[in-house]
Amino acid sequence: MNRLRRFILNGLLMAIVAVIMRTVAVAFNVYISNKIGAVAMGLFSLISTVYGFALTFATSGINLATTRLVAGALGDTGTEKSSRIPPDKQGKINCILRRCICYSVIFGSIASVVLFGFAEFIGINILRDQRTVLSLKVLSVTLVPIAASSVLGGYFSAVRKVYKNAVTQILGQAAKIYACIALIALLGANDTESACLAVVAGGAIAELISFALGLIMYFLGRAKAKAEPDKIEKKQITKSVISNSLPLALSAYMRSALVTIEHILIPRGLEKSGSSRDMSLAAYGTVGSMVFPLVLFPSAITASFAGLLIPEVAESVATGDERRIKGIVCTVLETVLIFSIGCAGVIMSFSLELGKAVYPTSNTAGLYILMIAPLIPVMYLDTAVDSMLKGLGEHVYTMWVNIADAFISVILVAILLPIMGINGYIVTVYFTELINATLSITRLLTNSRVKTHVFLWVARPLGCIVVATKAVHLLINNVTPLGGVWAHIALSAVLYILLMIITGGIKPRVIVNSLRYISTHK
Repeated sequence: MNRLRRFILNGLLMAIVAVIMRTVAVAFNVYISNKIGAVAMGLFSLISTVYGFALTFATSGINLATTRLVAGALGDTGTEKSSRIPPDKQGKINCILRRCICYSVIFGSIASVVLFGFAEFIGINILRDQRTVLSLKVLSVTLVPIAASSVLGGYFSAVRKVYKNAVTQILGQAAKIYACIALIALLGANDTESACLAVVAGGAIAELISFALGLIMYFLGRAKAKAEPDKIEKKQITKSVISNSLPLALSAYMRSALVTIEHILIPRGLEKSGSSRDMSLAAYGTVGSMVFPLVLFPSAITASFAGLLIPEVAESVATGDERRIKGIVCTVLETVLIFSIGCAGVIMSFSLELGKAVYPTSNTAGLYILMIAPLIPVMYLDTAVDSMLKGLGEHVYTMWVNIADAFISVILVAILLPIMGINGYIVTVYFTELINATLSITRLLTNSRVKTHVFLWVARPLGCIVVATKAVHLLINNVTPLGGVWAHIALSAVLYILLMIITGGIKPRVIVNSLRYISTHK
């Protein structure tokens, strides 16, 4: 199987899996929010902020380090001619993985012990809600297996066996849904603490199952090593693991801590604006746990391909293939803009109907969707740009930009929310996302020396999506009622694609040729 075919198939596989996962997740999220209410969702979001910081410490940059080190060990051959790693490379890769696993277990264990030991202090004094304590203790159990799973995920990405990540994700999500539904039935959904605990415990069970599945697939697919590295090379590998992980980890700690502070301040700021505790949690839960997952749903497709770009770009950097790097950057920027502008236009145009269809119990979801949707191109593009920068070795720069983003967010949340309420949070998201994307895109264009085509990449898709959505609204209002919101969205998407093809924005032959830059060496 050649590189082009492998890249496309891996990307399509991950995209299909991601779409299925996001669909199931959003549907499950709707079920959970309707079952336990916005207040419990807000409490769950609050718990997740602290858990996110603990998870950042547990993983400590090991996923990206594993991907980069394994991809580097494979070199140009990779798994080009075989589905298995060459025996002469397996020994070094085994050594890399052993050290990465040890690293992850050490940091995961520290994070687990600290979160469990300080759960009561964090819940009462920082989150200011006794109902969060038990959930934090349950989540502490998942940190070690998740840290080890991140190593296996990085390995599967590096060797282009992304279907193994897909299998663990699908089965893990299925386990989570089953466990959560069973626990909600067992513990009940009327009590906020019990409802939140049921969701948390269900997720914890799923993480343990995902780790076990990943470990089984790794051992089943591992080839017999021809030879092990000598002592000198083992020491070099250990240093490489640390040097690749710790700089990223230290900056990740800072960013995660700032994000945690930001999200702790949001309910407090809403309370200062005049809302009660439960009303503040409900507003926070609506935006953070209901609206954002829906708005980010289509990014499952672009994010799947973006994740595969890290080893591809890293190999091009190692071989000095500047032409291929430029091809990757141009193709990704243009494709993501076409896709994200179309998504933004459709979601904006049908935001109110979408909010009512997905979250019938919420009166404000549709309005928040409308307010956040214009930011979709920026958010989707930033994810892809970050992946390419990581492949270029700019992961430290990316983390410093994210730290600055989080620091500004904390300041704006503290200032704006007591004055503007939840609208202050949306203003904060807009400002920081724009700053983050501008800095990242500028760095990428400077390093890759790529020239942008603003009119072709932005103006044309923008014009096409406006015409497409206006045409659908015209049909709805003046010709025939045409089914529900999903039919309107589908028709708008079809018209948008047709208009892009007619105007030359989408050319199948050009797309295939561009992909060859990504998937072949010079």
